[in-house]
Amino acid sequence: MTQQLVLNKPAKEISYYRSSVDQIYEFVRDAIISMEFQPGQLISETGLAQQFGVSRTPIRSVLVRLSGAGFVEIFPQRGTYVTKLSMTKICEAQFIREALEVAIIRKLTLGEIQFRNHIADECQQIIDAQKIAADHDDFILFQKLDDKLHQTLAIFTHHVHVAELIEAEKSHLDRVRSLSLHMRGQYNRILNQHLAIIKAIRSGSPDKAATAMSMHLQDVYSILELIPQEHPEYF
Repeated sequence: MTQQLVLNKPAKEISYYRSSVDQIYEFVRDAIISMEFQPGQLISETGLAQQFGVSRTPIRSVLVRLSGAGFVEIFPQRGTYVTKLSMTKICEAQFIREALEVAIIRKLTLGEIQFRNHIADECQQIIDAQKIAADHDDFILFQKLDDKLHQTLAIFTHHVHVAELIEAEKSHLDRVRSLSLHMRGQYNRILNQHLAIIKAIRSGSPDKAATAMSMHLQDVYSILELIPQEHPEYF
């Protein structure tokens, strides 16, 4: 019998100052990314409604949104399941993300020195926060800050839809990235890669910046070699 999923830890109190759908979406999305909700498992719509103290209507909205982001599959009369990992979709998402982000970093590195230094300073603040998250082994916060750094770079291009495109395409990568943070030394590895990126931005060399970004993004392939062997049930 398939286990129905609810959050193992108590849900955070829903704030009246934000949409309940937005808040519940973030909680459930984090549970999927952290692998608390594992690939292929059934999500309990009723259980989530009870846990968050809401009706099933906002929960259905959350699940539809998660489906659109690629995190769950909804089967009428059968239920909603966390999507399994797909090597094809992961590699496709990685290809798209790398193409966009290398283009982003090249464009930014061609800017004036004051502009480049401003970008690098903004990114350094995020990296400093990442170091604190790493010290506390808070991999969810670490990954959110990782996303914030890449989104910040995208926003500096002033192409309004670039950050949205990257966010839409990388959902299949998020859980793999989360798993990679459990590997020994991975926090420092990523931090050093981020530092190399902002150093290249300051240098004004598009080639150095593109190489630093590619090396950083292609790091996901190291964990992709291990996951199918250690967790074939995820695929």
